[in-house]
Amino acid sequence: MKLRAPAYPLITVDPYFSVWAMTDRLTDDDTKHWTGKPNTIRAYVTIDGEKYSFMGKTGYDPLLQVACDIEAMTTRYVFESPKIRLFATFFSPRILDDVEILSRPVSYLFLQYESIDGEEHDVQAYVAISEELCLNEKGQSAVSATTFELENGIVCAKMGNTVQNVLNRSGDDLRIDWGYVYLATDCENASSDVNTNEDGMTFIEVSGNVCDCCGAMFVFAYDDIYSIEYFGKKLKSVWNKDGKTIEQLLPEAFSDYTGLFADAKIISDELFSDAVMAGGEKYAELLLLAYRQSISAHKLAVDENGELLFISKECFSNGCAATVDVSYPSIPLFLLYNPELVKGMMRPIIRFAQSDKWIFDFAPHDCGQYPLVNGQVYGGIDSEKNQMPVEECGNMLIMLANICIAEKDASFAKDNLDLYRKWAKYLLDFGRDPQNQLCTDDFAGHLAHNCNLSLKAIMGLTGLSAVLDMLGEEEESDYYYEQAIEMALEWCETAADENGGFRLAFDQQGSFSMKYNMIWDKLWGTNLFPRQVIDAELLSNESHLRPYGLPLDSRKDYTKSDWLVWTAALANNRTVFERFTDPLWNAYNFSKSRVPLTDWYDTVTASQVGFQNRTVIGGLYIRLLDFKGTVDIHK
Repeated sequence: MKLRAPAYPLITVDPYFSVWAMTDRLTDDDTKHWTGKPNTIRAYVTIDGEKYSFMGKTGYDPLLQVACDIEAMTTRYVFESPKIRLFATFFSPRILDDVEILSRPVSYLFLQYESIDGEEHDVQAYVAISEELCLNEKGQSAVSATTFELENGIVCAKMGNTVQNVLNRSGDDLRIDWGYVYLATDCENASSDVNTNEDGMTFIEVSGNVCDCCGAMFVFAYDDIYSIEYFGKKLKSVWNKDGKTIEQLLPEAFSDYTGLFADAKIISDELFSDAVMAGGEKYAELLLLAYRQSISAHKLAVDENGELLFISKECFSNGCAATVDVSYPSIPLFLLYNPELVKGMMRPIIRFAQSDKWIFDFAPHDCGQYPLVNGQVYGGIDSEKNQMPVEECGNMLIMLANICIAEKDASFAKDNLDLYRKWAKYLLDFGRDPQNQLCTDDFAGHLAHNCNLSLKAIMGLTGLSAVLDMLGEEEESDYYYEQAIEMALEWCETAADENGGFRLAFDQQGSFSMKYNMIWDKLWGTNLFPRQVIDAELLSNESHLRPYGLPLDSRKDYTKSDWLVWTAALANNRTVFERFTDPLWNAYNFSKSRVPLTDWYDTVTASQVGFQNRTVIGGLYIRLLDFKGTVDIHK
């Protein structure tokens, strides 16, 4: 990968079990949680008795880092000493079509070496995890740590807070302070230990030989005991829903590594190849870097009916859980690999909207604050002022349509048609020319007559029409489609601006904005908007490009990377697409903001404005979704 990542994913399991390197060299600083707070893992090797660091600030001389490469599920470093070349591969098996594997709270570090000087060498590796991985902050309270052995020669260490209060709170800039972190190895001459450093911080450590033939495997795992609270009930994930323990899972994780790694390599290679054809090499690199981040900002759980839940955390926004307008931009990735996960995003919102606690005729914004999924928290639930009515109704109907089209089966829609019709009515009543309300870009404030929000209403109605058609409800399907056509024709007239493009708001002459919600008309093949309208808008947008991308609209220089790629994907050819997306690659490559991919940054400086590690980065997959034809109604 030629892209210099703003941050390098090492362990990417869920919003709590998330460890990153935020420097170019792995030995320049200790590792961090996605929030930027310390999540220290340190590692070193002895080469014929001499100690060298290869991860974090161990106090030993660092090995020379000569390479780093990122694939969809791996981050691979190469180090050198005068005697050996060391390969360190971090692997999180985020295989989307296998929810059992996807839900495992397990990540790997595999070490190999080769001799540089032609001599045989004695190489041992030492890996240590700090108490920061099981506390919100170090020193918060005492931790307990133990060492033990499992079958097949697996040596383990375990550490957790002595105050076990599971799912005790929710919030944004928080780390987990319940459950237990595990570190294990099965390498030769393995041992484990518990240590306290000079600052009083507790570490668990495992070590062993790095064989020249078979390397050395280290496994990181986390038992959070319960995954989320869901309408007052504590829920397990997929891997442990039937009572499996971490101690039972760890031997499986070791034995499954080779097969999982091979599967991950195939997925990554195919992804890269397809993405290059769809949008170029730089676009393909963006997708590789976005893959683990988008997935691991979610938590998989199973509700009391055995149905899958895929709960997002709105990272560094407000910590909301199952946010509709965070799910919506992320769906391209999940539609490509497993639409069942999109259902898992929708289920909490549907359940809450069907309850007597939700009093409105439009869709909720969220279903709690992570990891407590008990009902909406954003804007309250008794006032319409800070809701996103058109936004969330449109989002939910578009998501529903994409599930049904991708699966070529509309059965998921049957049980809640009354709800979808209610939301469609709201869009018919208020989506043509939206009143003064928020959209997903709420950081920009309320806006009346929002042209892009009107597009969302049009596409929401079009999506429900497609679903009803699949269910055999032809008359009702035709009604919604005819309404969408009428609204689209009116939109083309009232949103048109003298500058040749289309306005931010119907009443704001000379303004511009991204029209990213129009993308579904292209992907579905519904053709509500003439090609000349789309081309005129793209031409206008191109005139507003800044050094690091297209601004979200005419009010500010900042942009959203997900919407930027959606806008670029309106182009019919790769050359135009790359003119929009190459600046995004440059923004991440040169940004001084060393954080997991931000989706909100300045197009002049490439600096982060806000947000990081958000699942919305899965929206970058929109061009690949189009290329594969996954949601084309006519296929």
